[in-house]
Amino acid sequence: MMTNKISGSKNIPYRLIEQSDETDRLVIVLPGAGYTTQAPLLHFTTGVFYSKGFDVLHINYQFSRQEMAALNEKDFANDVQQTIENATKGKKYSKYYVVAKSIGTIALSNLQDHPTLKEAKLVWLTPLLQRSDVFNAMVRSENKGLCMIGDKDSCYIEERFKKLKNNQNLILNVVEGGNHSLELDNEPIKSIEILKNIISTINDF
Repeated sequence: MMTNKISGSKNIPYRLIEQSDETDRLVIVLPGAGYTTQAPLLHFTTGVFYSKGFDVLHINYQFSRQEMAALNEKDFANDVQQTIENATKGKKYSKYYVVAKSIGTIALSNLQDHPTLKEAKLVWLTPLLQRSDVFNAMVRSENKGLCMIGDKDSCYIEERFKKLKNNQNLILNVVEGGNHSLELDNEPIKSIEILKNIISTINDF
C-alpha cells in the first residue's frame, strides 16, 4: 500500500492511498463529523477497495461543534470538490465510487451531479434523511446507489425511507437495532457480525 500526499484545500486535509501501479479506479471516502476514516466501517471499506485495485482518497475534514452548527452545505461541497480536484490532479481515473457517512452525505448530495461522477456508484451510509437536500438528492439520484441505515438511528425517518424505495437505482438496507454507527448498543460481538455483513455487501456492490 502506497500512501501519498497528506495535504489540504481550504483547510480540508486529504490522504490519497495509491496502488503500486497506476490505476484508473478511484474511491472517494467522505467521513462523518466524528466518524473518521479510521473508524471501523470506513477503515474496512478502504481495505476492500484497495484490494480491488482502487486508489483510495480520504477527505479528512474536521469540524468543531460551532462550525457544524454554522455549516453551509454549498460551501462545504465546493470545498470538498476543490479538495478532490487538487488530490487527483494529473490522474486519469475513469471508474469512481463515492462512500459517504453521515455529514459526508451532505457533500455527496451536492457532488453527485458533477460530470466526473456521472457514472459513479454511490454508497450512502447513515444518510441524514432529516435534511431535505440529502433526502431529495437520493430520491432523484440517477446513480447506482447502496444505502445502509439503522432503524435506531435518529436520522432514520420511516416515511422518507419508504419513499426512497421508489428510486430503482437504490439498494436499501435497514440494520435492525442499528444506531448512527451501524452498531448495536451494548452488543459488541453482534456489532462485529453486522460490520462483517455491511462490508460484504459493499464488497459485492
